[in-house]
Amino acid sequence: MIKYIEPVFRPPSEWKSLILQVTNGCSWNQCSFCDMYTQPQKQFRAQKIEKIEQDIIAAAQSGVPISRVFLADGDAMSLPFNRLKAICELINTHLPSVTRISSYCLPRNLSNKTVEQLAELNNLGLSLMYVGCESGDNEVLQRIQKGEDYASSLAALQKIKRAGMKSSVMILMGLGGVSLSEQHAIASAKLMNEAQPEYLSTLVVTLPLGTEKMDKVFDGKFQLPDQLGLLTEMQTLLSHLELQKTIFRSDHASNYLVLKGVLGKDKPQLLAQVNQALQGLVPLRQEWQRGL
Repeated sequence: MIKYIEPVFRPPSEWKSLILQVTNGCSWNQCSFCDMYTQPQKQFRAQKIEKIEQDIIAAAQSGVPISRVFLADGDAMSLPFNRLKAICELINTHLPSVTRISSYCLPRNLSNKTVEQLAELNNLGLSLMYVGCESGDNEVLQRIQKGEDYASSLAALQKIKRAGMKSSVMILMGLGGVSLSEQHAIASAKLMNEAQPEYLSTLVVTLPLGTEKMDKVFDGKFQLPDQLGLLTEMQTLLSHLELQKTIFRSDHASNYLVLKGVLGKDKPQLLAQVNQALQGLVPLRQEWQRGL
């Protein structure tokens, strides 16, 4: 019922949501680890409001029950406040059964939006931001050309919280390679401890098109930690996390070890699972079971 510019990506937890493509591609699109929006048809642009309204009406007329909407692609929050407000109002008008609107969010895209504006969007249903912090370590962030640092990520997460919204943060395990693994884990934990997000998920960096771009920013050779190294990195991350009430998930298809819990009450159990895996006492996902 909706014509998309493929490929379209969404968080795993949005599998039941209406995917509403309000932008195409990513306005930054310089991260050396990311190949999501490199195809010619994925050059960044905002969708016209008329096309967005047509898609919303088509979804409403389909008869399919819709309770959640995810604003795609990877950079919906780059839109100005007034456009985001108009989109939320259209959703509320044509899809009154929707109880939650969510979006990916680059930290930089909140620098030109006030807490009051975000609170207004929250009142219109846009209540969950998926923030790809990737790392809390400034050296790692500089190398991967993220265009963010510890301070900008923290500022965005704090602004989201002040606006009454929720944040779901993604950290990429292995992103610092072998050489920066420990500092990547420790700094990422520090960032999360300061931000106290409602949700935290970890994925393993995956480079399906090869390591060429990462090799360039890692002095000629990017070396992804092996299974043991990734488990050790997870052990370091969990050991340094001091979260109060954050839902933690490490169950994405890229992970070797599935972990689920609430931090901090489940921290001892999660660490025990990682320690068992390090001792070879827990079965890990096979390579053929893993993916993006």
